[in-house]
Amino acid sequence: MTVFVNDISVGLLEDQEDRWQQALNKAGLRPDQVKGFYTAKRSVDARRKDRIRFLYTIALELKEGVRPKLREGVRPAPETAPLRPAPGAKPMENRPVIAGFGPAGMFCGLLLARMGYRPIILERGQAMEDRVKAVEAFFAGGSLREESNVQFGEGGAGTFSDGKLTTRIGDPRCRFVLEEFVRFGGPEELLWEQRPHIGTDRLRDIVVGFRREIEKLGGEVRFGTKLEGVTLKNGSVTGVTAGGVSFPTENLVLAVGHSARDTFAMVRDLGLELMAKPFSIGVRIEHLQREIDRGLYGEWAGHPLLPKGEYQLSHRNQEGQAVYTFCMCPGGLVVPAASVEKTVVTNGMSNYLRDGENANAALVASVDSRDFGEDPMAALAWQEQLERTAWQLTGSYRAPAQSAGDFLAGKPGYTQGRVRPTYAVGVEGADFDKLFPPRVTEQLRLGLRIFGRRLPGFDAPDSFLTGPETRTSSPIRVCRDKNLQAARARGLWPCGEGGGYAGGITSAAVDGLWVAEGIIGECAPPD
Repeated sequence: MTVFVNDISVGLLEDQEDRWQQALNKAGLRPDQVKGFYTAKRSVDARRKDRIRFLYTIALELKEGVRPKLREGVRPAPETAPLRPAPGAKPMENRPVIAGFGPAGMFCGLLLARMGYRPIILERGQAMEDRVKAVEAFFAGGSLREESNVQFGEGGAGTFSDGKLTTRIGDPRCRFVLEEFVRFGGPEELLWEQRPHIGTDRLRDIVVGFRREIEKLGGEVRFGTKLEGVTLKNGSVTGVTAGGVSFPTENLVLAVGHSARDTFAMVRDLGLELMAKPFSIGVRIEHLQREIDRGLYGEWAGHPLLPKGEYQLSHRNQEGQAVYTFCMCPGGLVVPAASVEKTVVTNGMSNYLRDGENANAALVASVDSRDFGEDPMAALAWQEQLERTAWQLTGSYRAPAQSAGDFLAGKPGYTQGRVRPTYAVGVEGADFDKLFPPRVTEQLRLGLRIFGRRLPGFDAPDSFLTGPETRTSSPIRVCRDKNLQAARARGLWPCGEGGGYAGGITSAAVDGLWVAEGIIGECAPPD
C-alpha cells in the first residue's frame, strides 16, 4: 500500500531532506514500517517573500501488513491501472487513419498501436530533422514553407513551444501522459513538479521516440501527406484521400491542430456541423527574467533551489471580457509562427534550462461573436486578416512592436530600453491601435496596469510587446456526439485542440486517448 502525505512544508533555507521525517510523523509511522518513499508533488509558496517555502506531497510505500492512520492530509495513493481498454466485437475491415501528428494524434496513435490497430498517421509537415531545418532557415530570413513550419510538422505546434504539461483537467489519463513523456526521455520531475515542462530542445527527441514506437508496433507515419478529402457513404466514413493517394478506412481521427484552415473548409464542405467559439488575441510581452524573479521572490531571486520565476495573471471586466497571460516561457524566445505567406504570427518557446535573458508570455484579450459573428469560417477569416494586417504594417515577416510605456501612452513605435527583443526575424515599430480592434487594445492596456500592481515590473516602460499572438486556441469546434464522433459522419472523430476539445499539450494528448479508447471499444483490431 502507498499513502500520500500532503502539505509538507520546508523553508527555503531549511534542509529539504526533512520532508521525509515530516511525512512519517504526520502519518504516524516509523522508518522501519516503510520500504520506500518519493516526492509525488512539489510547489513553491512565495506569497510571503520573507518566508519562501516548498510544499510537498510525499508518497510512502508501506511494508506488508502496515496500516497507517488515515487522517486529514494522509490518504491512499490513487491507483494508476495500465491503460488497456477492452476491444469491441465489431470487425474492423481497414486500418484506422489519423490526420495530424501533434499531441492528440501522437497519443491516439500510440494507444491504437499498442492495442494492435496499426494506425496510418498522415502529417502534412515534415519529419523532425527536415522540419527543424526549414524552421531555422525561416528564422534566419529565408522563405516560409507553408506545409512545414512552427505550426505544421512532426510533433505539431507543441514541438516549438516550452513543452509545458500543466493542465487544469483532472482526468487520471494525465498521469499516463506524463509517464509516457518520461518513458521517451523526458525529465523525471515531470511526474512531481507543479508546473512540469520539457523544453523545446528535449521535446524534439522525445517526439521522434513516440513515432519510432508506433512504427515498431506496426503503425505508419507518412510525412508530407496532407488530408485532402474524405469519402462518406450513408453518413459513414469509407475512405480518405491524402497526398494524391486513396486509403480505405471506416475510422478517421481528425487531429489536425488549430491552424489547418483548409482542412476546416473541407470539413464544412462535407456538410458537417461546425461552430465558432471564443478565443483570444494579443501580443507577446518580454521582460528581463531576473526582473520577473525579483518580482516573485524578492531578495531570494537567483537562489539555486528556486525555479525560474513563472506567472499566470488574469482579469475579467463587467462585460465578461477577459485579459490574461498565457503560455509563459521563462528564459525563452519569441518566435515567428506564421503558416501562411505574407502573414505575421508570434509564439513563445524556451529550452529545458530556461537560461535565456528574457522571459516572455502571451498577453491576450478574449474575443467572440461580437467581433467576428456566428459563422465559424468567418472567425477563421477574421483571425487570418489580423495576421495579414500585421504583415502590411511592416511589409515583411518582421513583427510589429511597441514598448509597454509607449503603448500605454498611445505613442506608436518603441523606445528601446533594457529589454532586447528576441524575435528571430526582427521587429519594426508600429501602432497596435491600427492592428487590433479598440476593444482588444483597451483590454491589453487595462491588463498591463492591473498586472503591474500584482507583479512589480510587469508594466515597466521598457517591457517589450511583439504581435500579433493569434493562435491561442482554435476559433472553431467540429461538433461531435456523446460517442466522440462527428454528428453527421459516423467514423469521423474530431480530436484535440483543432477540433475545439483541448487547450494545451496534456489536454490534447488526453483527448487523443479518449478517441483511441472510443475506436477500440467499438471494433476489434484489423486482420
